[in-house]
Amino acid sequence: MNINLLYGKKELTVNLPGHINVQVINKHPMPVLADSSRAIQDAFINPVKSPTLPDLARGKKTACILICDITRPVPNGLILPPLVKTLQEAGIDRDNILILVATGLHRPNEDEELRELIGSDEIFSTIRIENHFARDREAHIDLGSTSQGIPVGIDKRFIDADLRLVTGLVEPHFMAGYSGGRKVVAPGVAYQDTILKFHTAHILEHQNSENCVLEGNPLHQAQLEIIRTIGDIYAVNVVIDDKRRLGLVTFGAIEPSHLEAVKFLKNYAEIDISRKFKTVVTSAGGYPLDKTYYQTVKGMVGAMSILEPGGTIIIASECSEGMGSNEFISAQKMLCKYGSERFMAILKGRSKALIDEWQTEMLLKPLKHGLVQLFTTGLTEEQLGQTYVEHVTSLDEAIIASVSSQGSGDIAVIPEGPYVIPHYRCI
Repeated sequence: MNINLLYGKKELTVNLPGHINVQVINKHPMPVLADSSRAIQDAFINPVKSPTLPDLARGKKTACILICDITRPVPNGLILPPLVKTLQEAGIDRDNILILVATGLHRPNEDEELRELIGSDEIFSTIRIENHFARDREAHIDLGSTSQGIPVGIDKRFIDADLRLVTGLVEPHFMAGYSGGRKVVAPGVAYQDTILKFHTAHILEHQNSENCVLEGNPLHQAQLEIIRTIGDIYAVNVVIDDKRRLGLVTFGAIEPSHLEAVKFLKNYAEIDISRKFKTVVTSAGGYPLDKTYYQTVKGMVGAMSILEPGGTIIIASECSEGMGSNEFISAQKMLCKYGSERFMAILKGRSKALIDEWQTEMLLKPLKHGLVQLFTTGLTEEQLGQTYVEHVTSLDEAIIASVSSQGSGDIAVIPEGPYVIPHYRCI
């Protein structure tokens, strides 16, 4: 049997012998929009609990549009041209429109990578585009603190705009429940202390800080408090299928427009599975998500629910840019030096997280369930030694070996990785 996994910009084919019984876990078939451009324009004039986009823009002098960074496959080339055109037609001068890349604490997107991210040469050439820099204290406005004591610092360029707009992809998120909407603001354009405070262990170890959970999720609640503190924000949220075709677009007030997109996606991305498996094969979602090992962790976490205790997760990720940030590498080195128990004891003692150590913390969650093996062509031997998981050089051989050692020929395969979340439901 041949199965294709998302891997880099292409796919990776797994060839399995007939004695292995495979349950492939894909999204439920999602209807796609026949005319994506028309659907986006229609969303602008049929908003969710807000005035239309032309009405919102009329009389405004400046607009700031937040977009996700390169780690998210947002179809900006479809969204930005009609969005900018609508703002102009409503009277906002092109020179007064800013597209701000919501990097959070990720690196900036520049040059050809920025052009790729924007997806439209016309927008790239004619609209001011800038990156957010979370470590620049003077670039942020202090808006007080949340009820959890999280300081709220937000990029001045966004706060000062007459019209504040957010664009984002709604997908499962292994900490915040779902991405998109409020998450593009915080951590997207938040000050580093804001980001570090709501990534502490006492928040991330909460039972509701997980994929597809919004109710009672402390990270989600903090994000909602932050956007409510800021005031009026409007969002374009999109949902895509496994071929990255547009399934839904919503526009409107940031909270309800996001919830409408979440409600839609839940019908397709959350898959109930009635059993667990001793071998689960998955991906890191392909390009651009699998550019780093840092992002690869999401695919491991997404597969946990259906793994038998002591089972094996085998994940394929290109890691074309290596491990990730220097801070993440430092956290991985600390884990390798001290082991999981001491590492977590250190994190639980912090009142504020260190940059990117939260991804290492999340890595430990699937490792509590069983073994994790990584197939990649992008990491050096030194980097492989920093992953804290096993390295395999052949997916086919690793699967066959797992089936043999685990004593079960039944396996689950999740080709799209973290974009699909299987839930074990005992029936």
